Amino acid sequence: MCTLEQRGRVFVLTLTGDGEHRLGHPLIASIRSALASVAATAHADGSGPGAALVTVAEGRFFSNGLDIGWAGTSRAKLGELVSALRPVAADLLALPMPTVAAVTGHASAGGFLLALCHDYRVMRADRGVLYMSEVDIGLPLPPYFMAVLRAKISSAQALRDVVLRGRRLRAPEAKEMGVVDVVCPGAPETAAEALRLAEELAARKWDGAVYASIRISMFPDACRSVGIVEESDEEKARNFASKL
Repeated sequence: MCTLEQRGRVFVLTLTGDGEHRLGHPLIASIRSALASVAATAHADGSGPGAALVTVAEGRFFSNGLDIGWAGTSRAKLGELVSALRPVAADLLALPMPTVAAVTGHASAGGFLLALCHDYRVMRADRGVLYMSEVDIGLPLPPYFMAVLRAKISSAQALRDVVLRGRRLRAPEAKEMGVVDVVCPGAPETAAEALRLAEELAARKWDGAVYASIRISMFPDACRSVGIVEESDEEKARNFASKL
């Protein structure tokens, strides 16, 4: 399903194999286990202050979305997968370190969401699109999908084209819209640039808890939608005072 390795202060989560990396229960569980290990390892070995995460995928796909083959025509099973993916979004949005998605192939629907839940996105130019397919296949967008999309796509026109036109974004278009941060020629360069960016961010040696707290404050609606409970103003004030 996926592997996790640590390269210095950078954790690399790889979706393995040449398939579509469909987000079914096994892959979702594997990703959550890896993210839990990242958080625990960073805390236990002291790499939390100055750690970062890169998520990358093998093959032609970053992730082609939820495992609709498993769900079939069952709306109940599809709802199961939608609910199961929500904690993955929460894990990423609350992870106490910078995160970088190396979009080395197609990222559709839930796969697009997975990429958006990272702080930065690096995408290959020669292959792959970002695509929110729900309007084309006749499915409503889950509320937390929409909250994350609104948080991460600041242009109203870009958001409209992504969700209401089902526009397939190639890397240059996505960068122009502000959805992608860096465009690279191919998959190897994309993975290498994502790792370089993660190493640069990790070198800043930010306090992981502070970093996560600021991220949550930055995207409060998206974080609430995935079940992250934001600190109260009093808690923020106490934590702020304790850092002085």
